[in-house]
Amino acid sequence: MDDLAATNGPDGTSGTDSTTGATGSPSTPVAPPAEVRGGRAQPKTDKSEQTRALILETAMRLFQERGYEKTTMRAIATEAGVSVGNAYYYFSAKEFLIQGFYDRMTYDHAADARARMAHTREFSERLEIALTSWLDTAAPYHEFAAQFFRTAADPTSSLSPFSNESHPARATAVELFREVLEGSDLAPKLDTELVELLPDVLWLHLMIVVLYWVFDRTPDTERTREFVRRSTPMAARVINLSRYRVFRPIVRDAKGLIQDFILPTIGKTAVK
Repeated sequence: MDDLAATNGPDGTSGTDSTTGATGSPSTPVAPPAEVRGGRAQPKTDKSEQTRALILETAMRLFQERGYEKTTMRAIATEAGVSVGNAYYYFSAKEFLIQGFYDRMTYDHAADARARMAHTREFSERLEIALTSWLDTAAPYHEFAAQFFRTAADPTSSLSPFSNESHPARATAVELFREVLEGSDLAPKLDTELVELLPDVLWLHLMIVVLYWVFDRTPDTERTREFVRRSTPMAARVINLSRYRVFRPIVRDAKGLIQDFILPTIGKTAVK
């Protein structure tokens, strides 16, 4: 930690804010925000949320300009025009800006992807749009993404995209892939159980794309984009084949493996 974390919240008192997980005032409990479909909290409009957003946006800009390692919480607070204690109130350590970054990215990605695929019904096209949209949304942050995702990749970390703490952002992403499938021409042809399972599987596909993207140093991450262009039709063909009776035993086996060994490792509960 680059600075001593202050324990005082914006009102000058100490305690823990159960809605943020950071130190704050226990005398003024904050009601948890309402959730929209997909599990993500609706953005608040009060001054507290505006300050948190300002700190996060300032951090993102400084990470781009100076790099993650060289950017301190004190520098972020100074640039944002808040006290160091206030910065620590919203983000108890610099690493927790990763969670804010992940949440913001997921929300922006979902909004952009929905707009792009609004008039497209073909499943393969919708899936490619959703994945390409993520690459475009994340593009400004690619230079320091390796540092971010190195921390998030630790399976024991609360900042991992697979953790309970990441549930709201992950649920937003899974819900987007549910819309990718259910809004397509393929969904009515598939087994109901498979339709229920596939959004999680498609999110895992995105995680593979993200991992490749982190280490991609080609101009405009062109190799990752080519990976998306070539893997998406293949994934669509495999999913499409699942509707034929001859492939049902293989589909059931694959579904069993995913349900028994993969999904149980993904946190399902939002930690409050």
